[in-house]
Amino acid sequence: MQSLENISGIVERVTFHNEENGFCVLQVAVKGHKDLITIVGSLPAVNAGEGIEAQGIWMQDRQYGTQFKASLLKLMLPTTLEGIEKYLASGLISGIGPAYAKKLITAFRERIFDVIESNPSQLAQVPGIGPSRQDKIIKGWADQKVIREIMLFLHSHGVSTSSAVRIYKTYGNNAVQLIQSNPYRLAREIRGIGFKTSDDIAMHLGIAKDSLIRARAGVSHILAKAMGEGHCGLPLNLLLSSGQELLAINPQVLQQAVMLELEAGELIKAVTENEICIFLKELYHAEKEIAEKLRALSNNGLPWSSFNVHASIEEVEHQNAICLSASQKQALIKTLTHKVTIITGGPGVGKTTLLRSILQILKAKNLNLVLCAPTGRAAQRMAQATGMEAKTIHRLLNVNPKTGGFNYNEENLLPCNVIVIDEVSMVDVPLMHALLKAVPLTAAVIFVGDQDQLPSVGPGQVLSDFIAAKIISYVHLTETFRQGAQSTIVSVARSINMGVLPKLKGYGPESDFFFIEAPDVEEGVKQIIEIVCTRLPNKFGYSSLNDIQVLCPMTRGVAGSRNINMELQRRLNPPNTAKSIQKFGAWFSVGDKVMQIENNYDKEVYNGDIGFIQNINLEEEEVIISFDSRNIIYEFNDLDEIVLAYAMTIHKSQGSECPVVVIPLFMQHYPMLQKNLVYTAITRGKRLVILVGQKKALAIAVSNKNLRKRWSLLSQHLHGLVDKGETFKFPYLGASF
Repeated sequence: MQSLENISGIVERVTFHNEENGFCVLQVAVKGHKDLITIVGSLPAVNAGEGIEAQGIWMQDRQYGTQFKASLLKLMLPTTLEGIEKYLASGLISGIGPAYAKKLITAFRERIFDVIESNPSQLAQVPGIGPSRQDKIIKGWADQKVIREIMLFLHSHGVSTSSAVRIYKTYGNNAVQLIQSNPYRLAREIRGIGFKTSDDIAMHLGIAKDSLIRARAGVSHILAKAMGEGHCGLPLNLLLSSGQELLAINPQVLQQAVMLELEAGELIKAVTENEICIFLKELYHAEKEIAEKLRALSNNGLPWSSFNVHASIEEVEHQNAICLSASQKQALIKTLTHKVTIITGGPGVGKTTLLRSILQILKAKNLNLVLCAPTGRAAQRMAQATGMEAKTIHRLLNVNPKTGGFNYNEENLLPCNVIVIDEVSMVDVPLMHALLKAVPLTAAVIFVGDQDQLPSVGPGQVLSDFIAAKIISYVHLTETFRQGAQSTIVSVARSINMGVLPKLKGYGPESDFFFIEAPDVEEGVKQIIEIVCTRLPNKFGYSSLNDIQVLCPMTRGVAGSRNINMELQRRLNPPNTAKSIQKFGAWFSVGDKVMQIENNYDKEVYNGDIGFIQNINLEEEEVIISFDSRNIIYEFNDLDEIVLAYAMTIHKSQGSECPVVVIPLFMQHYPMLQKNLVYTAITRGKRLVILVGQKKALAIAVSNKNLRKRWSLLSQHLHGLVDKGETFKFPYLGASF
């Protein structure tokens, strides 16, 4: 057995570093060795210029030659001028890039770390370093010390570097202390960290397996996970069985944890579909208050005085040179005579024409009209379709970045007489709750959407529950109009929605829908790349970046959005050292199409917003991304909120339209093969839809009418019939609740 050796040197180059697990390949200048030594090991973070001590063995790799395989790696601040300059130039410290690294070394030589740490006022002696950059450098140095401490602590518990950065951004300098006091908060508060990681840390910190803090955290985690799957609660029996599977503890402890959460008011018990269910208190009260507000709105009078609706319809038809159908006229009359109305229908049924007519009539009454939608792309579409300003719900309610709440609320109502909400199928319970709280009781509300699309990503099934309750005025348009009747996209979408496999061949070269069969997923992905990068641009002049969107059923897998994004980036905008950076396991380059994946209230950029990278400033460690002509600055450590968007999941595409949509559909996607998923994807295409995949996968999706049930109480709340149920006895406790 080889004996362990110790070597030390300066990191010249980081050949590879996986931020998820810390694995790294380093080129290191080691004293006594003429050539650079390849060291392979694991570190939470590493930068060129840092000193390194390694303990391990020498090995001979067939492909890469001699390497030092380190079982232990330890980083130190560099001591040589060359090493210090490389370290500072690496971009690790905000405000210092290659140019300022050279200036600082020239001014302070080996003393530079002491100057930044103990005498930062001296930095002002360096040309170009004013108060702003000086503050940035001081903060960057302090942040790095804390981040490194946090990373070392978390890495020892299996937490990735990217998650450690998120933890620091959330908790700041007190991260380690907060985690040690309650590690389970990580699973609840940090995206990307699951219960298992939190639980592992807790075990290392000595928290007992059967402790109530662990059991209560497990219950919260199960309900939070259910919320991520669209539920507002879970049946009690399912909650207990899931808890037992997750925690593997004494059932008595688990039941006691649920009872304590109920007693504390964190959870609420109610009966739905003859099941005793447990709901998170925030979601229970949100659904209850949505129902109360809608009943209160309906009981108030219309915000406009009575008028001749039939005469107004004739006037709209005359002004716009259109002839509304009988069903559209009936829908118009219904909307103009009710305080709260739902308008639904699929593509090509005249929803836009109807909405424009409604707004035109109401605008003539000098009413204050407000239009909104859940995403920026949906709001943009709404504005284009109606010729009126439309905002996202977040922008309409005016987010308060400090609190994450909204400035328009029950105490500060929106100044409007009529509010129209488009793409309501996308709106989850918390967002609908926030919006309705801010609507004056005197206002009329018009909900517009397609009930056959996917439900919201967040908890609840708002539009479906509104319709199922049958107490809100409801208009369902079904008649297909001339333009829609000529569209193969519309007829294919309609077939799928009816559970009938559509005709896939023989539409002719002028068709707006094509099905391209692929024998396997690898060949299918190759075809998709060629379609997006070469065939469509060459034949029809479509822009691969601006006109074509790939929509995937899933993120993972060969035909998932993550892999297709990397393949398309490689072809359309390959990373290069001058205009690219690698962060959080992905390359970002100038020109890349990207998407925001969480709400950022400070930047006013929201989950699902699409942008393009305009500039990467290595010196300032900043990336400029343009969202709808607004240039937003991201620090490098903010890029965990950004993913490539050449391809995206179908869920993320809701509310948007694109000239051309390309959809991979394979048996690999089996867990997601559902009718409403494919229907939603196809209806995103305006001019052309190309489905690439296996006919069997499409047939399974079309025939799968068993949509996943969501546990919700909204429909019952709308009727005021929520049953809290009889007293329930916990079998192992003998206690009742």
